[in-house]
Amino acid sequence: MVVFITIYGLNSDSRNPHFHPWKWYIPILASTVCAGITAFIWQQYTYNRSVDSFMQAFCFSPALTVLMATMFAYIGTALSISLALLSFVSAIAQFAYAIWVGPRIEYSTDIYWLATAAPPDGANRLALESIAIGVFYCCFLVLGIGGATALDENKTRLAIFFISVIMLSMFWTMQFLKNVIRLTISYVKYIEVVRYVTWDTNVARSTAIRGYSGRIAMGSILVPVMTLFHNFARLMGFTTISTVLARCGNQWGFLYIGMFNRGFVQSSSAAWEMFTRAGMVPLIDSDLTEPFCFSSALGVGAVCSMVSGILSLVLHQSYALEVSIYAYFIGYFMCRLALGWQEACVEAYYVASMVRPTSSGTIQRALEQHRRRSQGPSSTSTPILRSPVGSSSISAPIQRSDDQGSSSTSAPLLKETEPTKL
Repeated sequence: MVVFITIYGLNSDSRNPHFHPWKWYIPILASTVCAGITAFIWQQYTYNRSVDSFMQAFCFSPALTVLMATMFAYIGTALSISLALLSFVSAIAQFAYAIWVGPRIEYSTDIYWLATAAPPDGANRLALESIAIGVFYCCFLVLGIGGATALDENKTRLAIFFISVIMLSMFWTMQFLKNVIRLTISYVKYIEVVRYVTWDTNVARSTAIRGYSGRIAMGSILVPVMTLFHNFARLMGFTTISTVLARCGNQWGFLYIGMFNRGFVQSSSAAWEMFTRAGMVPLIDSDLTEPFCFSSALGVGAVCSMVSGILSLVLHQSYALEVSIYAYFIGYFMCRLALGWQEACVEAYYVASMVRPTSSGTIQRALEQHRRRSQGPSSTSTPILRSPVGSSSISAPIQRSDDQGSSSTSAPLLKETEPTKL
């Protein structure tokens, strides 16, 4: 469809004579490449400087959003000014949220560092390959968007329909790619933490794509929707509703798909039930890994939007608004894709701490503090004892093993059926 739209839109008979293809394509393609490079550099930086990157993401994301809002205001159209006001409000909300979650940053950075300190072999390569696929795929879709934009003015409705379909395809595909990484890395990391066995990430990814694509596709639709409504219900105090929504779809379900070969909704429900029984729901609700990745993506999206918008202002000002909007979404999803393996490591770390409580002293201390607080006000001043940076959070060292079949003789992990082997 994208090829057809590109050829049809740029055909001289159907093309708007006032459309200049190169002046439209150069800014958006440049920002797409910028998105891939920026996302890869940021994920490398967060891996090497995880403690610093948390604070920087929550601080720089509002600042970059303000700069993007200033660019929108400079464009000067009614729609761009509306987007500028919306961006300013978003920046204020991000800044207020950063202040509100300040006390939780210390605990979250501890967990983030411990979970990503020893990533599965090939995690960085997997991220780079996924980013490259994402860049080429987005460039391909951008060709179709340009073809739809080039349609004659009397075909505006058709152009809007084509652009909407292409953007929805991009949203879902980028979510799918990220969740393939999430299932692959979370399962490999879980096996390393609990069984001390190294798993081949390439084999795990291939098996995930071949055997679980349908469930990953469903999760890619359900998780964003359910997470949005779950967080809203939790914010409004509707505890029962938020719990039901969390059971229907959550990010932990991807790990359970690989462990027990279940459907996505069943996996999500089983994961949330385990967290509830272990009393860990308050801890995962207070963890800032997801907000950190979200803030990082907003920042990268703003950078890409400004790159595209500024180039368009130089080449052809009337294109600046639309290409900057497309670039913003591309940058956002590219960053979420790049940080997918780090999110997966944190998720595996939490699940491993339920199955094997001795695997994380930091989580157990935080859980003990929460239990003391819930028993009475006398213990509210007890601080969370941090694990020293550089200390081991695993009760035994991970034994690198080339014999992948050695894991099949272990006992059941979660007192259910034996986890499937990716």
